[in-house]
Amino acid sequence: MEQTVEQKLKALWAWQSIETKIDKIRQVRGELPIEVADLEDEIAGLDTRIEKIRNELDELEDSIVKRKNMIKDAQASIKKYESQLNEVKNNREYDAISKEIEIQGLEIQVCEKRIREAEFEIKNKTEAYDATVKNVDFSKGELGGKKQELETITSETQIEEDELLKDVAAAETQIEERLLKVIKKLRKSFRNGLAVVSIERDSCSGCHNKIPPQLQSEIRQRKKIIICEHCGRILVDEEIANEEAS
Repeated sequence: MEQTVEQKLKALWAWQSIETKIDKIRQVRGELPIEVADLEDEIAGLDTRIEKIRNELDELEDSIVKRKNMIKDAQASIKKYESQLNEVKNNREYDAISKEIEIQGLEIQVCEKRIREAEFEIKNKTEAYDATVKNVDFSKGELGGKKQELETITSETQIEEDELLKDVAAAETQIEERLLKVIKKLRKSFRNGLAVVSIERDSCSGCHNKIPPQLQSEIRQRKKIIICEHCGRILVDEEIANEEAS
């Protein structure tokens, strides 16, 4: 059996009333869910940074070990070349061996420079690592507190919210699909989530703009679904709103 316009309006108001109750419950939680999500993202980012710094420190330590081994090899080569100097037979051989000794000496200097640079980087990165770890520990403490607060609030309201979610699902079965799509879209359009509103003091209770007397009369007749010419919300008369409230 097809619904009358009055039945449709009452069904729309009933749906909006339940959604509003759900909104009020969620408002009690405030920004906590967002704050929890932001802290979790922040910690994940810091953990990634810690891992990156740790890998960089490992690479720097490895480079120092490699350079120290290169220095040992160069020192061994210098000793070998120095012993060969005593056996040279001409100036050309002497110059060639001396050149090799010089090259190995330069290699040692380069390695020592690279080691100092790596040690300086390790110092800076270790400081950054320690600071990041402190930030993670602080953020984890903050997250624990926020989660506990959210869990407390949620546990106090979850049963009521679950019941209201069942009620709103039942209310939606009383609204034709076309209208349901419209009010759901409207609901997302407004920060207060009001898609269906009543007349209050001759005004739309959604946008608070005045409603002309003739339009108010048409709304009260309940012969067609009327929207606010200013905000586009669906309007119901005071009696429907009062019936639902009582």
